[in-house]
Amino acid sequence: MSEYTFKLPDLGEGTVESEIAEWYIKVGDEVAEEDVVGTMMTDKAAVELSSPVSGRVLSLAGKPGDTISVGAPLVVFEINGAAGNTAEPVPVEKPEPEPASTPKTSDEPPATSETVRDESARILTSPAIRRRAREANIDLAAVPGSGPNGRILRKDLDAYLQQRLPDESPFAGEAGTTEVKIIGLRRMISDRMSRAKREVAHFSYVEEIDITEVDRLRKSLNEERDPSARLTLLPFLALALIRTLKDYPQINTTHDREHDLLIQHQAVHLGMATQTADGLKVPVIKHAERRSLDDLSSE
Repeated sequence: MSEYTFKLPDLGEGTVESEIAEWYIKVGDEVAEEDVVGTMMTDKAAVELSSPVSGRVLSLAGKPGDTISVGAPLVVFEINGAAGNTAEPVPVEKPEPEPASTPKTSDEPPATSETVRDESARILTSPAIRRRAREANIDLAAVPGSGPNGRILRKDLDAYLQQRLPDESPFAGEAGTTEVKIIGLRRMISDRMSRAKREVAHFSYVEEIDITEVDRLRKSLNEERDPSARLTLLPFLALALIRTLKDYPQINTTHDREHDLLIQHQAVHLGMATQTADGLKVPVIKHAERRSLDDLSSE
């Protein structure tokens, strides 16, 4: 047995690093040569990488969202026979452990789950309030009770919820949060939208237009077309926008903050908001100003 280190290849167009978008393998998996091991995200595209060897996965260079330099170890395999490209396994970066709390000096044994359940059971309250507290992830031991012998009444739980969530109704539901890491295409969309918001003047324009003649033209052109290639109104609107930009170049402008310049662009890179199964995306039609109506439609 020997080890083979699969290094991140040059993905083209001057790429010096790439982000791990998704792994299709995990440590311990048996992988055959040419199996897809994962997807790497560059500024241009998502690229699937295939394994150059057959073997067992010993380690991965990171987790989705991590950035890897070209030429850096990506996957380490255990293979049969001698290998021409061997290296030490790449250690998988592990999350740092949370700081340990200061130990308490006490002769009491540590609390177990049974002890916690016993403590909870000794709290005086009704089954309905216990259920509400459980659904809201509330520890009843922290709720002051105003009833006999410290019994927790409904008003006590309501008051505790109001104090904990002053801006919400006590019936607003759970107050937790979930952290979702932005990686891959989502991160790229987020970065570009944020950049566009900073560098491009945003405005909205609403106008009512009679498109009777445009729609008549569209229907006339579609009469001689294959049903799969019929025109919708969208390419007509795109073409109208492209022609308008020639008369109003100040609209197709970005702001160069570093040099205090407004850069007016001749090219029209047209973003089309598109609903997909993965959410809203904005594919860009490059150099839309060079395209005919049919080309715009097919693109």
